[in-house]
Amino acid sequence: MDNRNELGDTFDTVVSTYDKMRPGYPDELYRAVFDYVTIDETSRVLEVGSGSGQATEPFLGTGCALTAVEYGENFSEMLEDKFKAYEKFNVITGKFEDVQLEENSYDLIFSATAFHWVPEETGYPKVFSLLKEGGAFARFANRPQISRDIPELAREIDGLYGAYYNRFYGIESGAKPQFTEDKARQIAQIPAGYGFKDIEYHLFSRMREFTAKEYVQLLMTYSDHIAIEEKIRTEFLAKIEDAIDRSGGTIIIEDTLDLELARK
Repeated sequence: MDNRNELGDTFDTVVSTYDKMRPGYPDELYRAVFDYVTIDETSRVLEVGSGSGQATEPFLGTGCALTAVEYGENFSEMLEDKFKAYEKFNVITGKFEDVQLEENSYDLIFSATAFHWVPEETGYPKVFSLLKEGGAFARFANRPQISRDIPELAREIDGLYGAYYNRFYGIESGAKPQFTEDKARQIAQIPAGYGFKDIEYHLFSRMREFTAKEYVQLLMTYSDHIAIEEKIRTEFLAKIEDAIDRSGGTIIIEDTLDLELARK
């Protein structure tokens, strides 16, 4: 069942936690984007699914005119306040697939850990139609995974996901697969089917450390976790927190960040 709309609605209920706990993106990723397409004060840029703006400011720093399309009303208000110093920044509240935008008018459209919410057969053609000739689409995302250096804790948490998360959603148990270069290559090739060219992809990595309480806070910014029935969710997250505390009090997360670039 496609429940993207229902899950997407949950983000807007946790804006302050989301802004605090969700990470930004490494400088190397932005350099790769700006090496691919020149953005300056003459450019028009569109961001799809801005959230609380983890990826927004480096683009605003170029002096471009940037429009953020954000579905959540609370997130939209946060964005307007957060970036009010930028005169050429504006926010449109609505789903990307629904909002009316000027075709052939953007030098860059980008989406950070958000484009999976947009149906492929709607999203890519719309991006293509909105870009100027030669304009670029940058899709990037963060793919977190519990560090392989703490296998015992990872196995225990995988078991908790099987007992709570997977049972709640009616899916098979098993460890979350690692995000691979093959997967990034597959995502990068999607726009080729919609008329894009000059396709590139890049991978980046980093590590983050959380206390048990911080990690539970992070999990509560993910729509699929928020949507779990409250009684089940409370017990599930408490057991994750306890597992981390018994394992030394912290958990290491390995992030793989993928960037896909394509040109009209």
